[in-house]
Parts: sequence; C-alpha cells; structure tokens
Amino acid sequence: MKSRLFLYVSLGVDLSIAISKFIAAAFTGSSAMVSEGIHSVIDAVSQLMLIWGVKTSRRAADADRPFGYGKELYFWSFIVSLVIFILGGCISFYEGWLRFNKPQFDGSPTWNYVVLAIAFAFNLVSMATALKAFNMQRGSITFWKAVVGTKDPSTIIVLLGDFGDLIGLFIAFLGVFLGRLLHNPYYDGVASMLIGVVLIIISAFLVRESKSLLMGEPTGRKILKKVIAMVQADESVVRVKKHFSTYMSPEDVLLQLNTVFKQGLTTKQITDAIERITKNIQTEFPRMKQVFIEPVAN
Repeated sequence: MKSRLFLYVSLGVDLSIAISKFIAAAFTGSSAMVSEGIHSVIDAVSQLMLIWGVKTSRRAADADRPFGYGKELYFWSFIVSLVIFILGGCISFYEGWLRFNKPQFDGSPTWNYVVLAIAFAFNLVSMATALKAFNMQRGSITFWKAVVGTKDPSTIIVLLGDFGDLIGLFIAFLGVFLGRLLHNPYYDGVASMLIGVVLIIISAFLVRESKSLLMGEPTGRKILKKVIAMVQADESVVRVKKHFSTYMSPEDVLLQLNTVFKQGLTTKQITDAIERITKNIQTEFPRMKQVFIEPVAN
C-alpha cells in the first residue's frame, strides 16, 4: 500500500493556516480572509474524510463485502468533491456578496499580508509533498493525462486543493491590496467571490473524476491486451471470449475472463490451467488481486 504521508502533512498545514487566517480576519474584518479561512477549514475536513476513506478501504473482505471495502475510498472522495468543495465555494461566494451590502475597512492590513505569506509558504510545502506522491504514481505519463486517468482520487484532491489554495491566496492578496490602495472595500468582496468560483470549478472537475471511479472504471487497454495475450499463450487455452475488469481501489483490480479451453481437457486439467494462469497474471500484474477465469463454450 502506497504511503499516505501527504494527507497528514496537508491536514496539519490546513489546520494551522485556518487558525491564522481567522485571527487575521478578526483583526482586519476582511471578507477575503474569512473566505480563505473557510477554504482552509474545508480542506482540513477533506483530509480527515480522505484519511478515513483510506483506512476503511483497507479492511479485509468479509461476508458482507466479499469483494472487499476498496470503494470506500472512492465514496469518500466523491463526498469530499461534491459536498465539501461546493459548500466551501458557496460560502465564500456568499461572504463576498455580503461585503457588497456592508463595505468597510477594519484595522491594519498587515495581519492579512503576514498570514497570506505564511499560508503561501506552507501550501507550497503541502503541494510539494502531494506532487511528489503523484509523480511517483504517474511515472512517464504526462501530467494532465495522469490527472484525468488516475485511479487514486486522494492524491489529485490534495494536489488540486493545494493548487486552488495558492490561487485563492493570490486573489485574497489582490483583494486586500487593491482595496487599500484604491480605498475601495468592494475589491475585498470581489476577491471573496472569486475564491468561491475557484473552489466550485475545482469541485466540478473532482466530482466528475470521483463519480467515474465510484461507478467503476476498467483497467487500461494496453494492460488488458497484455493479459489476454498472456492467457491465450497458455497451452490449454483457445482464446479469451470476453473480459471484464474494474478498479475496486487504486491497488485492487477485479478481473473476469470468459475463456475457451481446448477440447478434450479433463476437469482437473482445466482447474490446474486456471490456477496456473491466475498465478501468472497476479505475478505480472500485482494490482489484479481478484481474478476469475470462467470456462465457456467456443
């Protein structure tokens, strides 16, 4: 099982930053800082849900879940994407809208600048940790193709969440800076609304990816071709008639092969062939932990 250190790093960063942002907002009255504080709280809750999803997905299969609990991770990733990010985006947008009805400046903006700088630095650390984990997963695949095709939603949720944080921090800085420079508090409200829009856009993308994984995605075509070629190379096999596969978790693929065996084989010979083929597949492709080979007529 891959390391999930990046989740704990991100959780610690988000909690620390959230506290500092709300302190700054209390001293300055900045709605953009309130939105950023909400954003960090949302991120922290997201990490907790993902950590819980990872933990529960590792439970062994039992009578209630004979195929295992792997999709717990996909379920909680979908909840994080659908509810948490959209909720945070809507609250941030609403906070900015309220500022238009009550434009004001409170206290010195220095608190905001200091907290934004600290938050930016910490978010870079969190993003670097998530990016390292993501790069190890994607290997030589291009970045965007890996983001769209990843089977581990926890990594891209943290990665894109941190990316959204950095964009939000920059927007918050512009809102505070331009508002003070031009003596126009409405910039602060606009910044808060823009932060909400960024969250909602990220959420829409993550909902799409998480839903697809939750519904069930097959393994890659190249891998399936290699598996089928391996099976059909066995001396007892005529051909693979049909194949079905789905990711139960990032490290657990369920594979079913409807296979035509040569005529004249005894039941024991077919059973031995199935055991041999299954072992070969799982040795070559360790993620295929659940392999079912069903003999069928030609």
